[in-house]
Amino acid sequence: MAKIAPISGFPEWLPAGRIIEQQVIDLLRQTFELHGFSGIETRAVEPVERLLSKGETSQEIYLLRRLQDEAGTDSQLGLHFDLTVPLSRYVLENAGHLDFPFRRYQIQKVWRGERPQDGRFREFLQADVDVVGQDSLAFHHEIELPLVMIEALAKLPIPRVRIQASNRKVAQGFYEAIGIEAVDETLRIMDKLDKVGPRVVVQMLAEGVGATADQAELALKLAEITGADAQVADRVRALGYHSELLDEGLQELVDLVEGANELIPGSLIADLSIARGLDYYTGSVYESTLEGHEDLGSVCSGGRYDSLVSDGKKTYPGVGLSIGVSRILARVIGGDLVVPSRKVPTTVLVSVSDESDRMRAQKTARALRARGISAEVSANSAKFGKQIRYADRRGIPYVWFSMDAGEQVKDIRSGEQVIADPDTWMPPAADLKPELLSGKGAND
Repeated sequence: MAKIAPISGFPEWLPAGRIIEQQVIDLLRQTFELHGFSGIETRAVEPVERLLSKGETSQEIYLLRRLQDEAGTDSQLGLHFDLTVPLSRYVLENAGHLDFPFRRYQIQKVWRGERPQDGRFREFLQADVDVVGQDSLAFHHEIELPLVMIEALAKLPIPRVRIQASNRKVAQGFYEAIGIEAVDETLRIMDKLDKVGPRVVVQMLAEGVGATADQAELALKLAEITGADAQVADRVRALGYHSELLDEGLQELVDLVEGANELIPGSLIADLSIARGLDYYTGSVYESTLEGHEDLGSVCSGGRYDSLVSDGKKTYPGVGLSIGVSRILARVIGGDLVVPSRKVPTTVLVSVSDESDRMRAQKTARALRARGISAEVSANSAKFGKQIRYADRRGIPYVWFSMDAGEQVKDIRSGEQVIADPDTWMPPAADLKPELLSGKGAND
């Protein structure tokens, strides 16, 4: 039989990795619900024309059609490449049944046909939170949303995450003030600054938007400005350019960083190199990195959008952020930063002395499961020593025996064995499910 070749960009975790992934999902869900967000799940496909209307993504969309269909016979469907575009359609279709502002979270897979590399996949899991208003949305949500993500990420077994923020009004107002008209294309070019460096960006600005050397230099000077208070605005104004839109954006940016850091000190910093290439953002924009793992790129990003969702009569402005769950897991699991305390969810292996004893073992396991204790019946009736080694290899902490002296349970870590009743015995809470522990890569 020919060896099966893996398909690049479609991660599949081993059982131990899946335990980590499930606990990360649970922690995110619990935090989002703690903040009053309702969970939804949208379909995997959207009309291609809708996907194409939300930015330059034509090279990234996976098309979907039946093998029997001839190309072009029906309206094309594509797998969604993010969760914001499906959200906009969901809001429009269900606006009459939703309460605004609509607070939603969504943890779901998306597909993007880009070149796989470290932390970047073609199929990956995202976790989004958004607040969507009807006709208007208060600015304070632009402070609230990154703090929700800070709190959620802080509960994960990962290095510290700091969110950097900018404001599209600052960038647009400044570019227009220095005479650059193609703002959206300039933003897309500036979004590549970390990847290609300033020299290439200057060249791209000249070729892409006709920027002069002076204009390109000013754009780079703007991108160098960072800070966590009103001095950010002072440094931008010191460049010598002003406009009403620029002033509005600077005030919002100062309010954002000062408001966020008052609630969670040190949580957010203004960084005017943050551009966000998608053209539907209109206000605050956010990106973030894992401390010590900056090479992984942004693990949480998003922003304010005012015109993404509209039915022609009403508009539904929103603000949201998205965590690249698979990107984080690739570093956590692949880098061995975190390991589960055991490879399986089983807390107790119920031994089988011989095959005539299997029914008794099944009843014991059922009694344990009825009280929320994960139990597995031994697959064979080998000698007890082999059954104990089976449990030990998988990290199962307890083995249950039926002895002449009665039912007994053994903690194979300590060797302690005691008489126990499956209707009343309870392990310590820490043993009820696998715990996430710092792995050997955590201190590398």
